[in-house]
Parts: sequence; C-alpha cells; structure tokens
Amino acid sequence: MHIDDATTADLPGILAIYNDAVLTSTAIWNDSPVDLANRQAWFAARQQQGYPVLVARDATGAVLGYAAFGDWRPFDGFRHSVEHSVYVRADQRGLGLGPALLRALIERARTCAKHVMVAAIESGNAASIRLHQRQGFVTCGQMPQVGCKFGRWLNLTLMQLTLNPGAEPPTADTE
Repeated sequence: MHIDDATTADLPGILAIYNDAVLTSTAIWNDSPVDLANRQAWFAARQQQGYPVLVARDATGAVLGYAAFGDWRPFDGFRHSVEHSVYVRADQRGLGLGPALLRALIERARTCAKHVMVAAIESGNAASIRLHQRQGFVTCGQMPQVGCKFGRWLNLTLMQLTLNPGAEPPTADTE
C-alpha cells in the first residue's frame, strides 16, 4: 500500500467508496449515491483551491481509501481552517489505512499553512472518534439531532486539531 495524490483515473475507485458510505453508513449524511460527474466536480474544486486529495493504493493500483480537505466555512476569517474526510474501502478497514491517510493529510494541511483541521463525525461512529483522538484531535462540540438518516436523528461530534500550536495569527503583512 502506498499513499499519494489522486488523479482523475482514481475517481471511479473514490466514487465506489463514497457511494458505499452513502448507502451503508452514517459517515456521509446524503441519502442518494452520486455519479462520476459529481466526483469529478468535487475533485476539480479541490485542485482549484490547491487542496490535496490523497489515495491509498495497493500494488495493482486499486484505490483502497482516500482522504481530502476543503474550506471549513466560506468566510475570510476561517481561511486558516479546513474540514477533512477520510474513507476506507469496506474490505480494508481495520488494517491501518485510516490512520496512515489521516497522518498524510495532516502533514499536507501543515504544508498548506493551515492552522486548524476540523472533523465532523456522527457521534455513534466510535471508530472514527478513536482514530481522531489517537492523532491528537480533541472534542470541541456535540450537536444533538442535527441530521437525519435511515429514519433516525443523528448527532454530530466536532473535533479539531491545532496544526501549529503557539503560532501567531497572521497579519495583512505576513499573509
């Protein structure tokens, strides 16, 4: 397994992982699968922003998982914070791909001079919460019943990692 930047050739594999999460989990709060055009637009938006989409591939090049981040909120004051996603193919979970992808993504966020990485996790997803805790994320909020899927209310746990503790906020002169 190796992790590197995704290419458009990886989008069918990313699409399959994404749609599996839509159909079988509360990791993605959409009810309907998306098509390849949706993932192409998502990928193009990340590239335009200069943000990474990372993939874990096996020796044959098959996509085993992916990770990405994007703007956390669309206001200037939040430009140093990103929200991320990490998804691993169902048959590859528990093999260390999630932590490896998250560590690589954290390093990329630091390279992009981001200050905080945010995780928004369905509160019942104990595995994802543990994964984030092990990488240094702390819980900073709980939002009960803010979503709905599979005929039930979903709670949201917000977690964050300060990427550059102690860093001074940038001024107009330093940005």
